[in-house]
Amino acid sequence: MENKMKLSRSGRHPRYGKAVVHAVLFFGCFITLAPFIWMFLTSMKTQVEAVSIPPSILPRSWRPDAYTSLPDKLPFFTMYWNTILTSLIIVAGQLLFCSAAGYAFARIHFPGRNILFILCLSVLMIPSSFLILPQYLLIQKMGLLNTLHAIYLPNLFSAFGTFLMRQFFMSIPLELEDAARIDGCGHGRIYSRIMLPLIKPGLVSLGVLTLRFAWNNLMWPMIVNTEKTKMTLTAGLSYLQGQYISDYPSIMAGALLATIPLIIIYAIFQRQFIEGIALTGIK
Repeated sequence: MENKMKLSRSGRHPRYGKAVVHAVLFFGCFITLAPFIWMFLTSMKTQVEAVSIPPSILPRSWRPDAYTSLPDKLPFFTMYWNTILTSLIIVAGQLLFCSAAGYAFARIHFPGRNILFILCLSVLMIPSSFLILPQYLLIQKMGLLNTLHAIYLPNLFSAFGTFLMRQFFMSIPLELEDAARIDGCGHGRIYSRIMLPLIKPGLVSLGVLTLRFAWNNLMWPMIVNTEKTKMTLTAGLSYLQGQYISDYPSIMAGALLATIPLIIIYAIFQRQFIEGIALTGIK
């Protein structure tokens, strides 16, 4: 009896526990990667294989025709560049304007601060579809339809980004700001020299979330633009979907190529992103 207790205490049962944990993690990884694997396998099939019933998992012959024919069916590289350019502008705009607004709401005491902040948060309660028509009318009156400016201008600021930045600024001790004021720093230098370096995880989190939104934005580019050369990649791939039949290998190839940059960026900044999300509600 004592030997059995010693064996159980020596770590045999924890091994079974680790095996179960590893099995669950492996299953979770498989569920996460299964759509990407299916996208790749479909992109290597012919159109007949892609729509065959019952579906075949592996292609009969591996053909990269869907990748090589994309530039002939769409201005693929132009759409790719449009997506990169507009996404970077949206990310830079939100990092600048949302961080400045978050600092103002967290650190600057001015009349009506709380009321303005509540009004800013109330935007989160309005469905985004309700704002499409007013935004479209503004873009139309500005004469920016069928331009890249129409894609990124309405998205340079967000209420969620302001709330996220405010939470990070509020988590910084007031003593740092008081010491900076004693040294003669104003709000501008405190914001740029002291506060921004301290909320780097929050900036990375907001940047990754904004980049994902801007990169995958589908409805707004299709509303304000009709020319293919002014489309982003997500909206441009919709042209491959027909009324009766869709070019599934090309759609999957384009979607897979569009996903790769986001995966690389998340892999690089995943530690800062997770840290920023975990520290959001500390205050």
